[in-house]
Amino acid sequence: MLKIQRKEAKSHMELRKNGELEYLVFPELEKIDFIKHLFSTRIGGVSKGHFSQANFSHTRGDDNNDVDENYRRVAQVLGHGRTLDDFVCTYQTHTTNVKVVTEEDRGKGTVRDREYTDVDGLITNVPGIILTTFHADCPAVYIVDPVNKAIGLVHSGWRGTYGRISAVALNKMNEQYGTKPEDTICCISPSICQDCYEVSDDVYNNFKEGFGNVVNPGKKEGKWQLDLWGAIKNTLTDAGVQYNNIIVTDICTCCNPQLLFSHRVQGENRGNLAAFMQIV
Repeated sequence: MLKIQRKEAKSHMELRKNGELEYLVFPELEKIDFIKHLFSTRIGGVSKGHFSQANFSHTRGDDNNDVDENYRRVAQVLGHGRTLDDFVCTYQTHTTNVKVVTEEDRGKGTVRDREYTDVDGLITNVPGIILTTFHADCPAVYIVDPVNKAIGLVHSGWRGTYGRISAVALNKMNEQYGTKPEDTICCISPSICQDCYEVSDDVYNNFKEGFGNVVNPGKKEGKWQLDLWGAIKNTLTDAGVQYNNIIVTDICTCCNPQLLFSHRVQGENRGNLAAFMQIV
């Protein structure tokens, strides 16, 4: 296994291996017996070239058979007889739209076309459906309601973070399943860290108020360093999630390009990572 460059001495995620596939998990989520989850790495799939090795996007030009095999390997890790028919994928366009996933959605994004667009978050209480979001520097936020046995998974780039998509998901889970934010456990996945994430004035102006101290002066004039992890964490606490129930990754995609796809490092010639979570 590759050595991970971490942002803190304390490890908040662990690297695991099943067959050839290497993936990351939150030990705190593993303690919850009704869910299984993982966050992918580049390692252990069958994709080739600049998609190497574990790409989960069917829309970037990779061989569809290779992508399908990568999904099969994730299904094997998640267990319980899951197949390509059990995934449900976002259709990400940096919105704050969150879709309620039901039995009728099973397989959308893998074996069935998605009739929806502009969906960056998914919630469900249906066992066996594998919620799936895509990443290459933007964080995923895992939301688990252990009281009502419901889950949410969102893609939270800077636009989604500014729009507080995590709070949108919590509100929708409350409407659909009775979820109370104070009961939830939330985890923020690997993504680009503040030291690596330089943004321009327009992004800075969005975050300079309302999110806490999440922007520092950049290394170049007119640039700023944005802490997406901090902004999401503040959004979650503002929404009522208990501070101690928020687990923030210690792994930056940009600092670990051999292990993780990073748009800042590889540009468009890359695959996509994915976050997965299911109720078992």
